[in-house]
Amino acid sequence: MVWLQLVGKGVLSGAIVVGASELAKKTTLLGALVISIPVTSIMAMIWLYKDTGDTEKIAAFSESVLWLVLPSLVLFIILPILLRRGWEFTPALTVGIVSTILAYGIGLWVASSFGTTA
Repeated sequence: MVWLQLVGKGVLSGAIVVGASELAKKTTLLGALVISIPVTSIMAMIWLYKDTGDTEKIAAFSESVLWLVLPSLVLFIILPILLRRGWEFTPALTVGIVSTILAYGIGLWVASSFGTTA
């Protein structure tokens, strides 16, 4: 039964990503809206609560997501700048991802400095 729940979670998560990318083909703003809504975080919190019933875990998870959303913005700042300066997609995405990884490292360090990571 557990594997069926995992498959269901995966199918639902995948459907959201596919739906957003298909929607973005027609209108990038609506596709971006679907992705920007913290649907995966909300689903994860619901499933974590359903699995554990532990509201402290939900609070800690939510706070951790906050600290890690901020560094993820680096990708969305760097990628369009590089693309508009004539970079090819793959190198621009690579630089954006590497920069985001570095920002995550900084974000984790900052979060641990405030004692908000376990």
